[in-house]
Amino acid sequence: MSLPIQSITADFCVAPQLEPAAMAAAAAAGFRSVINNRPDYEGGPTQPTSAEVEAAALAAGLSYRHLPVAGGFQSPEEIAQFKQLLDSLPKPILAFCRSGARSGKLFAAASQL
Repeated sequence: MSLPIQSITADFCVAPQLEPAAMAAAAAAGFRSVINNRPDYEGGPTQPTSAEVEAAALAAGLSYRHLPVAGGFQSPEEIAQFKQLLDSLPKPILAFCRSGARSGKLFAAASQL
């Protein structure tokens, strides 16, 4: 399985919505952590839940965190939480949302803190 990732730095990449099956591919690609920035069911009932992705991530040996944020606005508190995840999770980190843009915006904002 090929991951649709965009590299932001050597230790941080973003991706659009990932399925649970992609967690094994993320581990095989060398990622050590995954951050899911997408709220459950944001894309409708067929979207995998955080619990489903987390189970697959843990089974693949990845650290996993769910920090759901809205697409149009990320609060200062959410940005600070994202920064804490960046500082504490094993690297490299793969973050995903619907398109990858939200995760990229969070990274840019957290990098300013």
